[in-house]
Amino acid sequence: MNRVEVQAEEVPLPPWQDRLHRYSLRVLEKLGRDGWDLSVLLCGNPYIRSLNAYFRNRDEATDVLSFPLGETLEEAGGIRYLPGDIVISLEALAENAEFFHVSQDEELRRLVIHGILHLDGLDHATNEETEPMLQLQERLLEELSGERIL
Repeated sequence: MNRVEVQAEEVPLPPWQDRLHRYSLRVLEKLGRDGWDLSVLLCGNPYIRSLNAYFRNRDEATDVLSFPLGETLEEAGGIRYLPGDIVISLEALAENAEFFHVSQDEELRRLVIHGILHLDGLDHATNEETEPMLQLQERLLEELSGERIL
């Protein structure tokens, strides 16, 4: 059984947090992951910009950051995997949705998948459609197209 915790920094915790929680669980299920304790933090551009500057030396806002932990924890119920944290800027999400002419819901679902794939050890050198991680991202987005968060 996977667990997901949704929190917010700089922004109020949205009324759709439960749907974000369920969608994250569905992505983990599609990937065949079990025993994960995932953390998702929603924020604004100033907060994600400060993280991006501190951890990546990029003094700019971005849409999603993943902070891998990759540790295991033994509990009475068994072994838990702590993959790390995903941070999503709701401001950058809205900007991306407008720029790419997609709904904010689709963009949010894309960012959740993207963050989880990074925590699962995948990476991409560019943002080209030919990147295997980005192809998997879009395939998962399509497979879960019936799901909604917003």
